[in-house]
Amino acid sequence: MKSTKRLFITMAVVAVGLLTVAMTGFDLKNWSIDPSHSSIDFKVRHFFTPVSGSFEEYNSEIYFNPEDPKNSTIDVTIMVKSINTENEKRDGHLMSGDFFGADEFPSINFKSSDIEKTGENEFIAHGTLTIKDVSKEFDLPFTLLGVAENAFNSEKLVAGISASAKLNRNDYGVGTGDWVSDAVVGDEVSIEINLELGANK
Repeated sequence: MKSTKRLFITMAVVAVGLLTVAMTGFDLKNWSIDPSHSSIDFKVRHFFTPVSGSFEEYNSEIYFNPEDPKNSTIDVTIMVKSINTENEKRDGHLMSGDFFGADEFPSINFKSSDIEKTGENEFIAHGTLTIKDVSKEFDLPFTLLGVAENAFNSEKLVAGISASAKLNRNDYGVGTGDWVSDAVVGDEVSIEINLELGANK
């Protein structure tokens, strides 16, 4: 009986230890994005056909604990001149004053004001999206894909986040607003974000 009791106590201690690791693993500052395993992509209609592109340079400050989302924050800044639609002429036009005006407005920023848990591993980051000189309230739903010890470095953790959203480019003044651009380029832009994050234990 005593040995069985000791076994149960040992198992309970181990379980508590593992739970503590799982909970405090996220209770870390400065989760960093691994750009070689991450992407920020968008898709918008040209006439009838969706055309894809991506932003290849961005930085972030991510403080995230799934057990305490109210005290978590996400702040991501995207460099406009890193836009890539695999067409140099089109990229140049998108960076011009007709669209993003990259010289005057070099970055896009999303900063959360509140993070809400909506289900198992499901969250919504409520915050402000700033494009050009326009800032608007914006909701970014995202999924926590998982967290684990980094197989290549036992002193680090790795996590994955996936998010998707839609916005109207006209709300942010992206586009000339004339009938040609309105007819050729769709108003709705779909955004797909996949981030691999790393942090020290």
